[in-house]
Amino acid sequence: MQTAADAGDAAARLAAVPAGHRVALVDPRFVGHVHALRLGLTDPRFPAAAVPGALTAQPEARGALMRALRRATAAVGAVAPVAGPDADADAAPEDRTVPGRIAIALEAEGTAVKRPELGSLTAAVPTDAGARAAAESARDQVDDEAVRLRSAVKAHDGFFTTYGISPYSRYIARWCARRGLTPNQVTTASLITALIAAGAAATGTRGGYVAAGILLLVSFVLDCTDGQLARYSLQYSTMGAWLDATFDRAKEYAYYAGLAIGAVRGGDDVWTLALGAMVLQACRHVVDFSFNEANHDAVANTSPTAALSDKLDSVGWTVWARRMIVLPIGERWAMIAVLTALTTPRVVFYALLVGCSLAACYTTAGRLLRSLTRKARRTDRAARALADLADSGPLAQGVAAVAPGLRGGFTAPVVALLGTLVMIGAALFLPYGSWLTVAAAAVYALLSGLAVARPLKGALDWLVPPFFRAGEYVTILVLAARSDVPHAVPAAFGLVSAVAYHHYDTVYRIRGGTGAPPQWLVRTIGGHEGRTALVAVLAAVLTHTSGFTTALTALAAAVALVVLVESIRFWVSSSAPAVHDEGELA
Repeated sequence: MQTAADAGDAAARLAAVPAGHRVALVDPRFVGHVHALRLGLTDPRFPAAAVPGALTAQPEARGALMRALRRATAAVGAVAPVAGPDADADAAPEDRTVPGRIAIALEAEGTAVKRPELGSLTAAVPTDAGARAAAESARDQVDDEAVRLRSAVKAHDGFFTTYGISPYSRYIARWCARRGLTPNQVTTASLITALIAAGAAATGTRGGYVAAGILLLVSFVLDCTDGQLARYSLQYSTMGAWLDATFDRAKEYAYYAGLAIGAVRGGDDVWTLALGAMVLQACRHVVDFSFNEANHDAVANTSPTAALSDKLDSVGWTVWARRMIVLPIGERWAMIAVLTALTTPRVVFYALLVGCSLAACYTTAGRLLRSLTRKARRTDRAARALADLADSGPLAQGVAAVAPGLRGGFTAPVVALLGTLVMIGAALFLPYGSWLTVAAAAVYALLSGLAVARPLKGALDWLVPPFFRAGEYVTILVLAARSDVPHAVPAAFGLVSAVAYHHYDTVYRIRGGTGAPPQWLVRTIGGHEGRTALVAVLAAVLTHTSGFTTALTALAAAVALVVLVESIRFWVSSSAPAVHDEGELA
């Protein structure tokens, strides 16, 4: 920290700081809470941020900051700390400081300046003794540590998390912060705990099930703690958001596998139920992701359904009821943990399938109503995101390149649904191993290409990726279950897990602002239609032989290897802006 004698000296000192460093400018008369400065000056997610009397700039905003500072210096005089008589008389007092004027200049130049909500925290630049005394009094009346702890908790969370976890997990987050632990370390600890829980469930004993339930809840406490630690200490990162999201899926699906292994040891094969639960949960998530990406930057929202939702949010009990009915991660994991300890894996999976099905119907119905009743214009960015989420491979891309785009507002989702029904219907009702199923896969690839031949800007085009996910995942599930080959369903579980990881990775790359995985990766692993066709061919060629299990296992390993290597390479070296997931109740 350096003290500048005046505005001109401040400009010289900032210019001397190496270009790759963040810089901050604080008015020496600043009075406020330390956490107010922390919110304004240390959050890594924004190129520039400001609170009254203080401004910070990341390296990418340094050039704009220096230009604005030179203009402000010329306007107020090199030796003046505040604006002169020519300052805008209508401006708020805090904007008349040099940092405040520079923040306004940055915004005028096109650089976004984040102004965090301070709530009860004080941040002021008093200009006389009376104002200073008032600011100091306001500061002393509020405990900024208490505010910091409250703000560590996610604003919109599920009932179980809000009342069963957060009241004490925030203190665990503070304990971790004071010992220098990072959110990513806590996320990793949560993963390890969940994997141990899965191992306990795999024992197939009542003691193992009880231990698994307890450990799963401990893992969830740590899962809440990592996000609260990130908010408490403002340690946000793109990799942190990716780890948190992908580890959540890895923990849950590994636990499903552990339950399935334990059930088999007890004489009850529930692998099909385990894979069904994973497929349902993954399809639920892609509905969330697709809808949100389709409307991320939509122009206008006149949906009466959205207005009704906002009205219901003003009634306390309806808020909690609507959050619980979607079976978010807190309620879901609590249900899994309790049922694991008290019942059997089969009961756990039945409860998951019923609960997640009801939740999927509720959320999808609401989103359909919103989409049909809103007047919104989708952007090119939204269409590009949906195309990336579709995960079209060489077959579908080839069809899309030569096929004329089908006209009609609902054509794309209808064609995608038709292809999905053809594929799943063939897998379900045609004789197992029939080459007609391969022909159905060819029809599926053709219709998949037609569905994405035009930009996905229609009101219901966000349904295209979920239909493709269902087409691929359910086909793999059905063919493996009907094969009557030992261990085919566990092999299919591994394949769907590898593919689902790729799809979650795609989502978080898009959310991080870095775009989807490279096209060479999508082509290498075949796209959704290529993988579906390949599994159909394998089922026809290796009908009722152990080679089908071997082929599924090899395909799962190949997809996992390619996807994981590229994903790890990307996230370790990514220069994406820092983010943190505050969104859906996963």
